Amino acid sequence: RRSIPSIAGYLTSRSEFVTAYTPYQPEISQGTLQSGFEYQSVVCELTGMDVANTGLYDVASATAEACLLAARATRRTAVALLEPIHPGTVDVVRAYARGAGIRVDTVAAGSETTEEHACLVAQQPDFLGAIADLEPLAETAHAVDALFVTVADPFALGLLRSPGDAGADIVTGEGRDLAGAPAFGGPSVGLFAARQQYLRQMPGRIVGRTKELEAPPGGGEPRTGYVLTLQAREQFIRRERATSNVSTAQALIALAFTITVQALGPRGLRDAAELCYQRAHAAAARVAALPGFEVPERGPWFQEFLVRGPLPAAALAAELASRGITAGLDVSGRDEPEARDALLFAVTEATPDAYVGALIEALAEIGAAS
Repeated sequence: RRSIPSIAGYLTSRSEFVTAYTPYQPEISQGTLQSGFEYQSVVCELTGMDVANTGLYDVASATAEACLLAARATRRTAVALLEPIHPGTVDVVRAYARGAGIRVDTVAAGSETTEEHACLVAQQPDFLGAIADLEPLAETAHAVDALFVTVADPFALGLLRSPGDAGADIVTGEGRDLAGAPAFGGPSVGLFAARQQYLRQMPGRIVGRTKELEAPPGGGEPRTGYVLTLQAREQFIRRERATSNVSTAQALIALAFTITVQALGPRGLRDAAELCYQRAHAAAARVAALPGFEVPERGPWFQEFLVRGPLPAAALAAELASRGITAGLDVSGRDEPEARDALLFAVTEATPDAYVGALIEALAEIGAAS
């Protein structure tokens, strides 16, 4: 849940943008194409990368496409996913990789990559909420000539160092959080950005800005226009040799994402991310102060934190549910020691104080009765 400027919903509801049409005829699609170009510019600025496409289905498919790009670029047949990473992302990467004959290894810190791996994929912040130091991970990948892929939270990038500055070759992410309220799992938009040398290997559509060679009849300056460029990579031209097979356009969600980021501006996005950080840490401190509860230490974190209480995670979740509170995510089945008997909670800048207060009150009651 995020605080989304009202202008995002207003502008994306205009009939000019609410269309399923893919802008193959640029002369009648300049508004749609320019919005795609602006989206690409925003993504590049957030991630610190050179080029971006107009969006993929979601973060999981974008990450899978990044792994396929890395395999093509390095001619290797294995990829490494650094735990803890979202299990849904792992599942989608495995599904994409299976058809391409690519092995997917999930690895722990300290045993990241070998010369077999095309890339190392790391989530920032990771699945359990911790903020990673990306630069050593990039160096580890580059030491064996593998690519470094960062799965980044674009909202957190308002506060954190950009993955590009830390050495990432490809950055993926989920733009849905900054496009509007949750909607039963979708629709989404997957961010995909990369370094310049991988431009022709990128999946999806790319919008370019061009200019007429000659002035229009009647005089004046040559006009600037927006077009879908480098289309020879795409499936309707290269067929089975295309860099991807992306069909559905996520343009409306990408537009909402763009409007939100541009309405906030660099300072506004940073302020919102700082507020999120402060509110989450304040809530975690209140939980940790309750008798019988602890917040396992994992180093710096952004908005998600683990909670361990006097009851096993499933029982604690059931007790909260009986009080009308949807508990955090049960991560007790994971291999990380800090996840043992733990629930994963998130507090953002948009979480009402009343919700946090109700949670603290319920946990205090559970602790007193245990």
